Amino acid sequence: MKLLVTLIGLVLILEGLPYLASPETMQNWLRHIAAMEPSRLRRIGLVAMAAGFLLCFLAQRTLLFG
Repeated sequence: MKLLVTLIGLVLILEGLPYLASPETMQNWLRHIAAMEPSRLRRIGLVAMAAGFLLCFLAQRTLLFG
């Protein structure tokens, strides 16, 4: 449970950094994302999830990261 809460905290930190560092740029990006077709956003989300699962797999099941 401790690891899960730590990971959620790290995700929130990483998600918040762009908004703190450059809010105007993030507003432009959000307008751009809002104009995208839902199918394209779905594909982007699928690729991001697959990359995340691959990283988790590599970190847990291989000696690649130590």
